[in-house]
Amino acid sequence: MRLTSEQHLDGGVLEREFTLGEIPGILWTPASASPSTPAPLILLGHPPLGLRKMYPRLVARAQHSAADGFATATIELPGSGDRPRWPAAEQARADLRQAMAAGEPVSDEIVDALVLPLVDQAVPEWQAALDALLSLPEIGGPVGYSGGVISIGIRLAVVEPRVSAAVLFAGSFVPRALFEEARQVSIPLHVLLQWDDEGNNRQAALDLFDVFGSREKSLHAHLGGHAGVPQFAGDAAAQFFARHLK
Repeated sequence: MRLTSEQHLDGGVLEREFTLGEIPGILWTPASASPSTPAPLILLGHPPLGLRKMYPRLVARAQHSAADGFATATIELPGSGDRPRWPAAEQARADLRQAMAAGEPVSDEIVDALVLPLVDQAVPEWQAALDALLSLPEIGGPVGYSGGVISIGIRLAVVEPRVSAAVLFAGSFVPRALFEEARQVSIPLHVLLQWDDEGNNRQAALDLFDVFGSREKSLHAHLGGHAGVPQFAGDAAAQFFARHLK
């Protein structure tokens, strides 16, 4: 892990860009974080649109979390930003757009081609990033995961014991294989669902929530489209992490 830049944001938040091998990432730490009082860490998930495009939303989430005493971090997903393109994934995205534009059902084959390779590569990269982040003296456990791609969150919740709670954003297509993995999830979950999300199959999202194996899980559904998440939804997610990471 190599730190490449840093700047101070409002509220004393320290933003540091880093690279993990060839993978770019960003770490935000609150002013309260120090070797004597290490901050709990939240991994910020996001769709594969590129860190630069997602930055305004990510930094807002990071500053909100810093106000609650949490450090946050994110990494560039495979095939996104300046990372090498994935022709197979780009073809799967094109097939997905074509099916949705035609009002046709999205086949399991398209979903598998789009999501499974991403999960298979991204989750080990998240784990490597977690190794590096937790080696910093001002960062400590416990660790949470927040955001999408929900399939990445599912796999991390199953294979990474250091992740002890997760806020998941319903809204990405989930392969049938990940439904089976969801049965193995046991950590506390807080799931956000936009009821009128134009890019999400509502019933599939409800079915996924139903199969999660966690004894503590809650579904928070709000009217509106994908970009219409109300401000108070973030407040409820923050309260969830305050209960489980402090």
